[in-house]
Amino acid sequence: MAVQRGIDKWRLKKWFTVRAPKEFNDANVGEMPANDEKAAVGRNIVVSLDMLTHNPSHAYTNVTLKVTGISGEAAQTKLVKMEILSSYLRSFVRRYRSVSSAVVPVSTRDGTNIVVKLIAITRARTAHTKIVGIRKEMVDFTRGYFRENDVGPIVGSIIDGKFQDALTAKLKHIVDLNKVEVRKLEIGG
Repeated sequence: MAVQRGIDKWRLKKWFTVRAPKEFNDANVGEMPANDEKAAVGRNIVVSLDMLTHNPSHAYTNVTLKVTGISGEAAQTKLVKMEILSSYLRSFVRRYRSVSSAVVPVSTRDGTNIVVKLIAITRARTAHTKIVGIRKEMVDFTRGYFRENDVGPIVGSIIDGKFQDALTAKLKHIVDLNKVEVRKLEIGG
């Protein structure tokens, strides 16, 4: 019986250069194969934030980019999610410390829906009433901050750490905090 040779499907694929959004200066993220332009649109690409910002302190944060369109050989993307690695957060949660976390669905000034997941870690074990107070103030501050700003400045302030510093300053009167972080940021979700 004769062996039939088929067409090599990998040779038919096109390679597209994936570009980061303009918040990251259209940096080159990598390349991806696809049969055609329509097959590439809608794909999610996960990269480390330090690859986009060239800052080694961002190595513990992953960014999910979604391909929104193709222009020539370049795939344009938008930011969908930022997430801190759980191993990084585990290094702060130890014995005799308390953790307060909050999930805040909010809409920005430009109408984008965002879900923010925050975590605050205290320096010492703390009473439950103070943890509830921390959570309430985190939610109130986050809702106010996000309603006053557009998506671009919000993402920039989270990457730079300015949002976390402002939130820490707001919560400092309740209890001494070791770390306040945006654990996850989901845009359009």
